[in-house]
Amino acid sequence: MSALLHPFAKPSAAESSFIRMVRGQGAVVWDSNGKRYVDGLASLWYCKVGHGRADIADAVAAQMRTLETYHCFERFSNGPADELAARLAALAPVPGSRVFLTSGGSEAVDTAIKLSRVAHAQAGHPERTIVVSRAPSYHGVTYGAMALTGLPLNRKDFGSGLPDVVQVDKDDVDAVRQVLLDHPGQVAAVFAEPVVGAGGVWPPEPGYLQALRGLCDEHGAHLVLDEVICGFGRLGATFAGSHFGVQADLTTFAKGVTSGYVPLGGVLVAPSVHEPLAADPSFVLRHGYTYSGHAAACTAALVCLDITEREGLLAKATAIGARLEPALQSLQKDGLVADVRGVGALWAVSVPAGVDPVGTRDRMLDLGVVVRPIAPATLAICPPLVIEPGDLDAIPEALRTALS
Repeated sequence: MSALLHPFAKPSAAESSFIRMVRGQGAVVWDSNGKRYVDGLASLWYCKVGHGRADIADAVAAQMRTLETYHCFERFSNGPADELAARLAALAPVPGSRVFLTSGGSEAVDTAIKLSRVAHAQAGHPERTIVVSRAPSYHGVTYGAMALTGLPLNRKDFGSGLPDVVQVDKDDVDAVRQVLLDHPGQVAAVFAEPVVGAGGVWPPEPGYLQALRGLCDEHGAHLVLDEVICGFGRLGATFAGSHFGVQADLTTFAKGVTSGYVPLGGVLVAPSVHEPLAADPSFVLRHGYTYSGHAAACTAALVCLDITEREGLLAKATAIGARLEPALQSLQKDGLVADVRGVGALWAVSVPAGVDPVGTRDRMLDLGVVVRPIAPATLAICPPLVIEPGDLDAIPEALRTALS
């Protein structure tokens, strides 16, 4: 067995069972045996601008040679953190937003929970502690994020987790309304991924997110959009809230903000949340992580934003969907997949009953294509936005071969 205890893997797995990736360029990676793979999941949903970007590496190295980082607690700050926050605030769907930075998506979700609750308390409503989340959904693996995640196996045997969490079906607006009615004045926030990601890639029903926004406005709760996967161009807009025309009180992000070159996450904080925090000059926000606003990570994010603008990656996300969708639908027409769904450059298929998605993924690996199996029947596709047409076409072609 390996000395490395792998996440989301069997601890009993032999070291020889793992594929060791050693090099990447664009939307392609190579393993230690020299085998080439089309990275059909952008590593783990995050490598938006592609692998092997020397411009990001050079900028991060230059920042590290000057100042690797300096913390942002209390009276301290650093230039890249300030610059990144200003750029993200300017891009935010809600004018006047501020930005809280973390090291990743799970921390961002925990931060959103805490910011919602403390903002209600500062506004005179400490009784607002209940958080509504949905199933299926994926929000992370820290205790707060795990409690919100609507995947029972991800919570099994880890204990009770965060209290005051109520889960409803992902498409059931009436169930959310009922929670708000059953707990008048007690709900802090409603959490929703604009497109459910690691829970199976499920786009929202038309009008669903707008209905959540209306319910939150009516009952005084915050709407939180978890855009850890959807944000930074994956759907064809910088933020999914903008794509769907919905303004959230809190928007979590990670993954695509740096394309995974350095870990970084955060929360867009709308005035409805940050203004109550600033209303009392004596209030101290006693929350933050050692690496909140890490200078090298923020530098990577700034270069990723530049690349996104310069190379027109938002439009490329839309083009990826326009090319991928008909190819996947042809598989459904031929009876090889049961369902096709997606938005922008985030797609999935359901394999027919009796077909093992893990086995299908493994056969696709043999064919040089990486996708992600999600129980019970999903194969997820989320390529880098820089993928070449031929490599993009290789994904449904390998899927066809594997399923045939």
